[in-house]
This record gives sequence, structure tokens and C-alpha cells, in this order.
Amino acid sequence: MSHQAKMNFSSQASKQIALREWLILGFFLFGLVAILGYTDSLRRLDQTTYDQLLRTQKHPAREDIIIIAIDDYSLAELGKWPWPRARHAELLRQLHVAKPRAVGIDVLFAEAEPDTNLSTQNGLSAGDDLLASAITDSRNVVLPLVSVNAGKGLRAVQPIPALTNAAARIGHIHIELDDDGVARSVFLQEGTQGIWWPHFALAMMEVGAATKTADSAQKSLPKTIRNPLENRYQDGIWNRDLQMHIPFYGSSGHFSSVPFVSVLRGEVPAEFFRDKYVLVGPTAQGMADAFPTPVTSNEGALSGIEINANILASLLDGRSINKAKPWQVICIGMLTLFIALLSFLFLSPRQALLTIIGLISLTLLGSVVALRFGYWLPPSTTILVLLISYPLWSWRRLEAAIGFLGEEFLLLDQEPSLLPEFNPDMTLASDAKTHVRRQIQDKLERHITAMRAAARRVRDLRQFVTDSLHSLPDATMVTTTDGNVVLTNPAAIAYFKSIGMPHVIDTLVPYLFSNMSQPNTVYSTEQEHFSWWHILDLDQTDILQKGVEVVDPKNRDLIIKSAPCYSGQKILIGWIVSMIDISEIRQAERRRDETLHFISHDMRAPQASILALIELQKNPKTAIDHQDFLSRIEKASNTTLKLADSFVQLAHAESNEYRYSDLDFQDILIDASEEMWTLAKAKRIQIVTEIPEGEYPVRVDRSLMTRVLTNLLSNAIKYSPVETIVTCRLSFETKNLNDKIVCTVEDQGYGIARSDQGRLFQRFQRLGHGKSAEQIKNDGIGLGMVFVKTVIDRHFAQISFTSVPGEGTTFKIEIPANNR
Repeated sequence: MSHQAKMNFSSQASKQIALREWLILGFFLFGLVAILGYTDSLRRLDQTTYDQLLRTQKHPAREDIIIIAIDDYSLAELGKWPWPRARHAELLRQLHVAKPRAVGIDVLFAEAEPDTNLSTQNGLSAGDDLLASAITDSRNVVLPLVSVNAGKGLRAVQPIPALTNAAARIGHIHIELDDDGVARSVFLQEGTQGIWWPHFALAMMEVGAATKTADSAQKSLPKTIRNPLENRYQDGIWNRDLQMHIPFYGSSGHFSSVPFVSVLRGEVPAEFFRDKYVLVGPTAQGMADAFPTPVTSNEGALSGIEINANILASLLDGRSINKAKPWQVICIGMLTLFIALLSFLFLSPRQALLTIIGLISLTLLGSVVALRFGYWLPPSTTILVLLISYPLWSWRRLEAAIGFLGEEFLLLDQEPSLLPEFNPDMTLASDAKTHVRRQIQDKLERHITAMRAAARRVRDLRQFVTDSLHSLPDATMVTTTDGNVVLTNPAAIAYFKSIGMPHVIDTLVPYLFSNMSQPNTVYSTEQEHFSWWHILDLDQTDILQKGVEVVDPKNRDLIIKSAPCYSGQKILIGWIVSMIDISEIRQAERRRDETLHFISHDMRAPQASILALIELQKNPKTAIDHQDFLSRIEKASNTTLKLADSFVQLAHAESNEYRYSDLDFQDILIDASEEMWTLAKAKRIQIVTEIPEGEYPVRVDRSLMTRVLTNLLSNAIKYSPVETIVTCRLSFETKNLNDKIVCTVEDQGYGIARSDQGRLFQRFQRLGHGKSAEQIKNDGIGLGMVFVKTVIDRHFAQISFTSVPGEGTTFKIEIPANNR
């Protein structure tokens, strides 16, 4: 089997192993969710979370619920408990005047009041008779009952018959305690032997709604308690139904409360109780039946009468908390876990971790939001499974990664190195003891040793590749198979910065070359078919390895080459793209062509004229006057000499043999003016120099700079009418903290035609100078201004001009001052 086939087989096997481990982990976690959700094993943790969340969701107490508290103050004022029932009767008489909607007395009157001196015709004590009479007159009193175990199962213990018959409703006052002893719920219906009693708070709500129609009263109840169960009982068995989780409104003292004695004395106005639900019950310490609740776990317990107030308020507001069923918890947990497992399979470890954190946060947020809307979704099962899923998956993948890397490092360590290397371990291996010690290394140590050697080789190879790439003089880039640049050398970075593309890495090569011209070499006959994507086309490899010639946005000539890069398994992994600047070569070729043209045409023409004159002079019949003959010979020779001199001067200006010296620029200007004096005198042109006092230090090549000024003055004189003025000025300026010497040459000549101004500094360009200068014959070859521009550029100076046809031309030279 080939190495490539082995690699492919290994890759497929690795994928299958990863998928198998993913499935195993998924089945395990799904099973864990099902077991935890079905058995409610994390009930205690969910209860703690439930209590903490419920404590943060307080609601304002209803104003129509009032508690008349049998508190410590009332006991101190009225005496110890129990109080005479006549006292309760008196309280009801006063409340009857206030006309409350319903009155619930959370006091169990299971036995008759002992009274031997006073009795009624019905056999009741006077207190019982007074209380029964008050309850009957009120017609809205609810009394409690409880269940007790009399040895034959649970049975209901109601108030004495007289009070039971007088009460509007009887309701049980049982509170459901969870396994941690906290009261979180009640059963709205309880009973035995086919008789059902509503909860004390539900009975009060029903009594309070008695003024309404039965239908509207029934509609005001939560849906779960509209149809109580009937005829479901066994002897001695206490039945319960319609469990309601209490949405507590707040902790102790949340509802309005007044002392029993204050009401009894008439200290509370009757209007305070009008059309309200009044709960009467004990709150004094040592007397009240208090229970821990979610909202009081840090404050002690909540009295039974206050719990009943919370239940009544919930029923009146139609609020309750519905706890999710086990199957709902399992479904939510499995859905969340499935998303987490998908993230393990398709996302990176960091993204998967962020997904787990997000899912945990979303689970908690979902529980908070659901609880606010009356639903409780226990989050512990889902959160626990999410918390253990990531470490389990990371452990399995880490095991796989360590095993794979260990094998690969061992194979890589066996590969021959591409670079010369000195391995201290191999030198030490010559020692017998060291060799034995290496042989007894465990598996992890061998992997570490192999990894260290492989890492060293990779670092050395990378450094070798980096150094080789950076040392290349041409701009070179390494790309991916789709053309995205991943490596580059400084030459490439500098080049693309020069054309306004500072970002090269992670940029597509066709985009980098989008501003290039179409190739003018291989693709010259098929420009419409060329695309820069051909650089990444294996079918174009033979052509692009030789290179295509283009022109960049700065008119530089380039040859662009590309070659494919292959891995050790002969798989295409990228491309190497290089750019070779051949601007100087093409410039030299153009100059060569121009020189050949100059030699073959401009230099040859006067020599041919001389030869023709000599041939004519040899024949007496065609001979011309001897003086005319000599004059023509002299003119042709002078023309040849001027052409040769101009060409030699330009070659000197373009060479590297400059002789710089520190001079005063005004001396150079005066020398050039003196040299042109004779030419100006012949045309009656005056040369005026305006040089303010001072020094104008520069560092220049004196002969070349003098020639620059004589060329400018010569052109000013040649292309100016007679009796005009050529003005030369010098000044010292500072621009951007740089000192400069500024020299201007201004004439009153014919000017330069606007169509020719753009070609002034180009080679072999003979320019026109307006209609007024048509009589002036241009006998130059177009090298004078090229010479001027070349010398100025080599001195890091600048030259510019303004010209108006018919008015004159002004040349301006700015050269750095030598302040050293």
C-alpha cells in the first residue's frame, strides 16, 4: 500500500472512530438525562434553585386581604390562650358591622368550651352558643378542619357540630411539606370516604364570591380546580388532589396585619375591613403553626395564617406555579444536550465551550422566565449533564489526539532530515549506558522525545524556508490552492505598498494583480481570453512558469511567474508566485533603440551631406563655388559635432561619475551668464541677474550644473525676439523645515505650444514655439532638456516651468541647500 493510500485509510479510520465515540457519548448522556429526569434525583438541588429564584420574584400584597393577628401584644393585653369563645364572638360582631367579603378563622374549635355554670337549651356552653350565633349572623365565616390518626387510619376532625352547621364553609388547613421540610405547595381538595373539603383559602374565595353567580365564581377559579374529583376513596385512606405550588408574594409581614386586641377594642375603623377578605389566626411565637418557606429560608418560618393569605391571594389573582412533568424535563434536557453534541462534532473546542456556556445560561434564563409566567422547569438535570459532557468529550478527543500525535511524531522522527543537523541525543547514544537508558523509556517518554526532535526539525525547516524566501531579491509570494496569500517576502510587501496595496497576507492573488495591464507577450494575440485566475490553473503551468510580461499602474515592466507547490504525497497545496522587475532592462532596450535611431539618422545625415558635397565637387560640371563648398562642409561638421557633444553630455549625466563639491550657486549662475553673453549680444538680448546679498551654498557637480544653466539660457535666447530681456533670479527659501535654493530663468520669448509642454523632457522631441517662432529653425535633436532633467534629478532637486505662447517661459529650479 502506498504512503498516500495509508494516509487516506488512516484519515477515514480516524473519522469513523471519532463518530463512534460521539455516538457512544451521546447514548450515555441521553440515558443519564432520562434516569435523572425520571427519578428526580437532583430534587434537592432543584428545590434550592427554585427557592432562590422565587425569592427574587416578589409581588405587591393585595389590599383586600387583611390579617387579624393573635400576636404577642394581644396575648399580653387579653390574657393567655385559649381565650373565651365569647371573645371570638365579639370580634365577629364587630366585623359583621364592617361587612367584609369573607372571614376565615384559623383556630380549631374541635371540642366544646368547658363551662359548668352556664349552659343553653341546646346543651352548649354560653361561649359556644354566642360564637355559633355570631357565625350564623355573619354568614361568611370559614372554619378549619384537620385530619388525625385514630388508630384506624386518618379521619377528619371538624369544629363542634354547632359551629360546623353555622359556618358558611369548612376547609382544611393542611400544608404540604417537601422532603427538606419546606412548605412549597398545598392540595386544594382533600377528603376521605367520598367526602371532599376544599382548602381553607379556596373556601374563603368561594364564600367571597357568593354574591356573584355560580358560573362566574367557577370561572374565577384556576382551570385545575373547577372540577374536583369525586368518589375516589378507600376506607381509612386520606385522599388529596389538585396540588398547587404556591407563588409566594413575600416574606413575613408582607400582607397588612392588625392585632386582635386592637380590633376588639374598636381601635380599627370598620371601613378598613369593608368588602375585604379577613383572616384571623395566631402569629405569636410558641403558638403559631409556622413553616419554613422558599421566601423565609433565611429568616425562619412563616405562620400558617400568612401562608393562607398567600394562597388566597394566588387564587384571587389566578396565579399558580405549574411544575414540569418528568417527561417534559427529559425532553428539554435531551434537546439541549443534542445541540451540545452537535457543537462537539462540527465546531472548534473553543466554540463548543462557548456553546456549552451559552446553553447553561439559556437553561437558567429559561427557568427564570418560565417561573415568572407560572411554570417551573427544573434546570439541574440539564445543567449537570451539560457540565460533564464537555470534559468527557474533551477527554476522549484528547486521548485520541495524544495517541495520533504520538504515532505521527514517531514516524516523523524516523524520516530523514532535509537539513544538516547535530543531534546531541545521537551523540550520547554511543555511550552504552545511555543507549540502555533510552531503550527502557516508557511510551510517554518516547513520544516526548520524538515530539521534541520533530518540533526542532520543523522549526529549523521553517526558519530555512523563511530565510530563503526573505533573501530572494524578487517579490515572491506563497499562496493556498485558491490563491490566498499565506507567505511573502519583504520585496513583495514593499512593492504592493508602492502601488497602494498595504495588505498582502490573506488577499487573493488575482485581486492583487487586478490593476495590471493585459500580458503583452504570450497572451498578446488572445487578450480577451486572459484572466488572472490562470495563475492558479494547472493547465497554464507551462506558460506561467516562463512568465508573462505586464505593465503595473506605475508603468513599470514586470514578468510574473507562477509554479505549483506539492506536498510529500504529490497533492497540490499551493502556488509560488514571483514578480521580476525588468523596467531597467526595457528602459535600456528603448534607449538602445533610440541611440541606434540617432546614429542611423541624425548622425548619419550630416556625414552623408559631406560625402555628397565631395562627390559633387570632384566633377567640374557639378562643382559649386569653393567658398560655398567650404561653408557647407563646415556647417555639416558643426552639426555632427553638436550632436555628438549633446549625446556625450547626456551619457555623462546618466552615468554614476558625478564629482560633487561645495559651491555657492551664484558663482555657477554667473559663469553660465558670462558664457551666454556673446550669444545674447548677437541678438541684442540683455541678460539680467537678480541675486540678493548672501550665500547660496549647494553641493553639486559644477560642470554639469553649469551646463544645465547654459542650456536653459541658450534656449531662452534662441527662442526670444531681439531686444528682449532674459532675467535670472536667485532666492533662499524654507519649505517644510527644509532649506532650498531657488533659481528662475525667465524670458520674453515665443513660449512653448500647449500641445508640446507635456513632451518637453522626453528624448528626441523637437518642439514648436508658437507662430511667432516659426522663422526660427530648430536644429537640435531633443536631448538638451532631457539632459537638464537628468542632472536635476541626480541632485535630488526639482525643475518646473510655466509657459504662455507669445509671452514667454519661466523655468524654476529648486535645489536643497547645503547647510553643513
